[in-house]
Amino acid sequence: MSDVWILAHDPAAGNTLARSARALGDRVIAVSIGAGVLAAADLTLVIETAAQALPEAYAQPVAELLRSRGAKLVLADAGTQSRLLAGQVAAHLGVSPVTAAGITPGEPLVVTRLAFGGLAVATEELTADVAVLVLSPGALPASDAAGAGASETVEAVPAGGLTLVETRAKGGETVDLAAAKRVVGVGRGFAAEGDLELARTLAATLGAELACSRPLAEGVDWMPAERYLGVSGATIKPDLYLAIGISGQVQHLVGVNHSKVIVAINSDAKAPIFAHADFGVVGDLYQVLPELAKNL
Repeated sequence: MSDVWILAHDPAAGNTLARSARALGDRVIAVSIGAGVLAAADLTLVIETAAQALPEAYAQPVAELLRSRGAKLVLADAGTQSRLLAGQVAAHLGVSPVTAAGITPGEPLVVTRLAFGGLAVATEELTADVAVLVLSPGALPASDAAGAGASETVEAVPAGGLTLVETRAKGGETVDLAAAKRVVGVGRGFAAEGDLELARTLAATLGAELACSRPLAEGVDWMPAERYLGVSGATIKPDLYLAIGISGQVQHLVGVNHSKVIVAINSDAKAPIFAHADFGVVGDLYQVLPELAKNL
């Protein structure tokens, strides 16, 4: 029986990760750092955390636990705190964590990851004795199978250093682009923020989620970072991805190239997105979108 280990500090994210991890092994074992017992895992090793201790403060005892139990494959989600935890656990294990945009099960495991700051995509086999992977959203399909739900309590002492002083609710919105069946992506082809209403109307007509390229989230701040596709953003695998006013640089394509059907609308006939699209419309989005929405 092959075991897949996951690191969890949040119940909801931990159960999501456990369901995805099932694609890589026969049994999912969770190391829960203050997240309780995970229903989606077959076995949860529960670490009761001190009141003000951060999850990464348990990195060393977690690494020792993984080593003592013979863990070979360890997964974490792509959340900020999860990446911190995974990085420190990997360091204590003597390996480098790998951020996986895609994974092909097998012996050895094949991982697709970003390289050169997102300018290229690297595919490599994992042959080390132990691997720590940070899964990009959508890197693995989620299973509906329930876990066995067994649990053990594990004693662990946090390292000294930073402690949690205050917790505040994060502003913005919550969106799960990785689960969307249809996605409409918008880019710098839109001249003004108010013009995005054209895409919102089309997305509503299609029953799709609205997403964006990096410049709209981190450049002009027209859309929240949660809706950014590509490098350090979300990876999607929808049935339909509609790219509007997006040039299609590799940093963006990494997040969308697993879509079943890609439709591109761009006024530049030489835009890179057309080389990856199943269907393309060369035209002014201000003319194309109203007609498209009208005829759907």
